Amino acid sequence: MAYDRDLAERIRAALSTQPVVREVSMFGGLSFMVNEKMTIGANTSGDLMVRCDPARVDALVDETPAQWAQMSGRTMSKGWLVVAADEVAEDADLDFWVEVALEFNAKVTGGKPAKKATAKKATAKKATAKKATAKSGRRSTGE
Repeated sequence: MAYDRDLAERIRAALSTQPVVREVSMFGGLSFMVNEKMTIGANTSGDLMVRCDPARVDALVDETPAQWAQMSGRTMSKGWLVVAADEVAEDADLDFWVEVALEFNAKVTGGKPAKKATAKKATAKKATAKKATAKSGRRSTGE
């Protein structure tokens, strides 16, 4: 996976105060999930991808250097913006976009950290179902 490692490190530092952050390979770069929601990312060209409130997109595009994000030549849904690498060269500029992304993240998550137990619960349910099937001695015959 190729992405701008310097930008990713700066994003990592900017998100260091968030309680639940996970990094995921996504959109051909490195995306940062906050509270299990995609929030911001570094792409291959050093540009910043920002998930923001769809209600703010028009104003942000008009008033800042951000553009609607595109994937494979198609405009993504409202709420996805891309900011060119040279527009986030200064920490203050990056911090602005991190804040925009975190504001929307708080709105969609209620500001509450996601529970990490979801995957564990699903695994536990599968194990319980297997045990119940094994105890009953039944097997599916495919009929």
